[in-house]
Amino acid sequence: MADRPAAPDAARPSFVITIDVEADDAWRGSGPVTTRNAAFLPRFQELCERYGLRPTYLVDWAMARSPLFQRFGHGVLERGTAELGMHLHAWTTPPLVPLTADDHRYKPFLLEYPREVMAAKIETATTVLSETFGVTPVSHRAGRWMLDERYARLLIEHGYLVDCSVTPHVSWRGCSGAPGGRGPRDYTFFPENPYFVDPRDIAAPGDPPLLEVPMTIARRTRPPAAERVIAALPRTGLPRRVAARLLPEVSWMRPNGRNRRAMAALAGEALRSGRDHVEFMLHSSELMPGGSPYFRTRRGVEALYRDMEHLFAFVAGRFQGRTLAEYRARFTALAGRAG
Repeated sequence: MADRPAAPDAARPSFVITIDVEADDAWRGSGPVTTRNAAFLPRFQELCERYGLRPTYLVDWAMARSPLFQRFGHGVLERGTAELGMHLHAWTTPPLVPLTADDHRYKPFLLEYPREVMAAKIETATTVLSETFGVTPVSHRAGRWMLDERYARLLIEHGYLVDCSVTPHVSWRGCSGAPGGRGPRDYTFFPENPYFVDPRDIAAPGDPPLLEVPMTIARRTRPPAAERVIAALPRTGLPRRVAARLLPEVSWMRPNGRNRRAMAALAGEALRSGRDHVEFMLHSSELMPGGSPYFRTRRGVEALYRDMEHLFAFVAGRFQGRTLAEYRARFTALAGRAG
């Protein structure tokens, strides 16, 4: 890919790093909630700072109460090198109102709870950040990516200005929360570009204050033979999951150990098409060996860092690192809208 002349910082598109800061291996079906992965965040932060990138750490209730994370969070805030926002896992955030026989196993979505419980959990998750770090969180991502209109209205009521839960081209219909619950969201036809959310229909552009900054996800073209094989598989079950992992329909700006070139290609395509932002995401627990299903070993984590360094070296000088709140301020200014 040919280099292009570096644009002035203010004119460059935004590279927005979002980290879901959550407990160790939250994919497990049971077991105690631990937060050892907080010890692995300083190395990631140093990598970001080396390339002039400014992450947004979206922090869940359990991690906000971790002394290790508290030291880290205070440090990045004092240096002005990152933003702290909110991430909410409904099954671990008080008030703990059982929704299933085993909430840690089923991991119900927040939108499956009654509205008053949703509001109370958002209040808890917001308050722990403001009281612990002395900040008013304005950025948010829903646990397990599940947002609906009630959730959006509650975020607005609690002062949130940015959400990043939408995953364009992706349906979560195959995922489950509470048995018999409201079920997951289908974002297949949601916008790829940022937009102010209409709280009556979160797929539709509306007015401020809540800006949706969708994940950077692009559709991929699979070979016809692969399409035929996948079409013949049952819609659920292990064969379908294995096929989706090996031959995904979409490409995410999210490292998985096999997509170094694909992530750089996504960033390059964003530049060529004049997109205003690229959004990268990772879970804090993926930075710790054994902290996730994806990077189980030290060798796997080292490979992850090589992939991130390759990507960050590519985006430095082509993009400008911005937090979610900084991106919203720029988006609002360029649109000439009151925020």
